Amino acid sequence: MAAHIDRALDLRSAVTPDPARALDLGSGGGVPGLPLALAWPASGWTLLDGSVTRTAFLRGAVQALDLQARVTVLTERAESAGRGDLRATVDLVVARSFAGPAVTAECAAPFLRPGGRLVVAEPPGGRPQRWDGRAVALLGMALGPRRTSPTAYQVLLQVEPCPDRFPRRVGVPAKRPLF
Repeated sequence: MAAHIDRALDLRSAVTPDPARALDLGSGGGVPGLPLALAWPASGWTLLDGSVTRTAFLRGAVQALDLQARVTVLTERAESAGRGDLRATVDLVVARSFAGPAVTAECAAPFLRPGGRLVVAEPPGGRPQRWDGRAVALLGMALGPRRTSPTAYQVLLQVEPCPDRFPRRVGVPAKRPLF
């Protein structure tokens, strides 16, 4: 578990300044969201996951870590949540093992305000061919820095608001990915 936490904390090198509002997309067991919330004590966080079981665990973890004042757990599909109150309100979205690049970008972009960043944990060594710059531009994003070691990640920058047509309906991004 310590290695997962170290890799989560290593994502901080992709973000300056510290985010005011952040979201962990497909939070699962809370990594990287919970370690980053602890590392950035002035930031507010949303841990988003579609599973009732996982979000029940996350609520317990948030309470055990005494983070209730600034960490919210939301049980909802990303495609639905991206059309709600969180749209265009977040400085940072982090994703680890959420989905492939096309689905991750489409589900994350609606949450980001212009100037925000998506930081995606990548497979060891990174694989730059996984990301299509022209396709992410459809989401108002541009490819940012990529790092392959010690922790691999890809940064995408939200350069303009995500168009209203995204995200598409629940399940569509995975069935018909943009790239």
